[in-house]
Amino acid sequence: MAWLRRHRVLLPGVTVLERLVGSVRERADVRMYTVVTKQVRRADPHLPAALSDLLVVPEGSRISELEKLRQAPKRTSGTEMVRALQRVDNLAAFGLSRVAVSKVPVRRMKTLAKYGAGSKAPALDRLVEPRRTATLLAVTRSLEAEAIDDALDLFALLMAARLISPARRKSADERLRMLPRLERASKLVAKAGRVLVDQLDLVDQEGVDLDVAAMWAAVAEIADVSKEQVRAALQVVEELVPEEDGAAEAAMRAALVEKYHTVRPFLRLLAESKALSAAPGGRRVLAAVRRLPELSRRQVSKKPLLPREIDAALVTASWKRAVYANLDLPQGAVDRDAYVVCVLERLLRALTIRDVFATPSLRWADPRAHLLAGAQWESIAEDVLASLSLTDPVQEHLNGKVLALDAAWKQMDARLEEAGEDALVSVATPAGGGRARLSVEKLGALGESESLAWLRAACQAMLPRIDLPELLLEVHAWTGFLDAYVHLADISTRMNHLPTSLVALLISEARNVGLTPVIKAGEDDQRRTFTQVLRLQARYHLVQRSK
Repeated sequence: MAWLRRHRVLLPGVTVLERLVGSVRERADVRMYTVVTKQVRRADPHLPAALSDLLVVPEGSRISELEKLRQAPKRTSGTEMVRALQRVDNLAAFGLSRVAVSKVPVRRMKTLAKYGAGSKAPALDRLVEPRRTATLLAVTRSLEAEAIDDALDLFALLMAARLISPARRKSADERLRMLPRLERASKLVAKAGRVLVDQLDLVDQEGVDLDVAAMWAAVAEIADVSKEQVRAALQVVEELVPEEDGAAEAAMRAALVEKYHTVRPFLRLLAESKALSAAPGGRRVLAAVRRLPELSRRQVSKKPLLPREIDAALVTASWKRAVYANLDLPQGAVDRDAYVVCVLERLLRALTIRDVFATPSLRWADPRAHLLAGAQWESIAEDVLASLSLTDPVQEHLNGKVLALDAAWKQMDARLEEAGEDALVSVATPAGGGRARLSVEKLGALGESESLAWLRAACQAMLPRIDLPELLLEVHAWTGFLDAYVHLADISTRMNHLPTSLVALLISEARNVGLTPVIKAGEDDQRRTFTQVLRLQARYHLVQRSK
């Protein structure tokens, strides 16, 4: 249009432009389908037929294989984790990474995948070639990344909800049950200790020889405690209060070992998954995970696990007692169950910081993969560094940052030492090892000022009392946020009152009230609105527009 106006060309009618633009888009779509299908056949001549078989409903089943692959995990259990990993393996068996579609715009492939994800298997089966093969490729590629994300999400949830949290609660409950015994024993030892200290001070003041029998007699008379009772109380304190630090974390890990049978079913599938890769910081963890199936098959009652057969560097301080000090095992043997759960906990931590990552994936991918390197980085490095005011050499810049950070830590340490016990913050180091953190538990919450309370009440009084649909439509008038909802096929629509119907659908989904309360009254209007909103629900999705 701009070119036509700039060259003073007579503009065609709107319908002519619509037909022209539509024909150009159609040719572009056909070209994309052809290119993608050609790449599929080049990677594997049998792959198009294999993808088409996903649309077939097997005998004795009610849904197609594609619908089965679309089903995400529904429960948090070891058995569901097995199904999730089998879903990943079934999609990985197609070898979709062999298909080179790097020349096709990512946005076009995402649009094609979203259209296929919103269509049923019979609708996809009715598509003509080459569109069907291209759509199935886009859908399965998207499903593969989605399946990996679902499996790792389930693994993280399983570790947190079914292993770590129950073990932490059990450990805390056991410590609470021991507390009354510890209180009684500590009170008795404290009474006896106070009398002994007073008697020792008296002996020192009088300058007389120490009489042990007289000391115990004073303890029995003043504290009303016998020597045998003091010995028994000391044994209770030594039993309930371990000498090493981090006893609570160690007890939690000991309780965590009992959950080994929850993770055992999926160890083989997790270890053999080709979707997992590691950065240098996570290679040791991933190598240990690869060995877990071998350890799980081992009959440790006949052939105990030895320390040289495990990676001792992965066993943190909080795990050492559970891994190396199981009294039910022979001397020097390693607790296989404890080591397996320890490695899985390290895997979860490595996944969280992306030392271990998944490919292909959206939520668990390697963030370093998007960084430029080599010639691509060298071509723009000077401009990027100049825009960030990073003109100094790299090592010189890092050395300056290290010196500044070191000076800040030393200054804070000096101030904390000067404040002593009155310091409101402290540096806490985890008992099991890890990074130090700044603890602000002593800081009290700031109270709400009268001016803030007045301001909140005034703002609340000025807000108009309107219905939720009116609020959404007014915000749309300001921002146009409903325009972000587009058709799955990325086409325009002529639907009347589209924003109103979208608002109705949003409220219906958000409030979980169904469509009946949000449609217009009247039989004809009701039927028409039902049809329109159902069409929106099936064919529209939210897209993130780049800025």
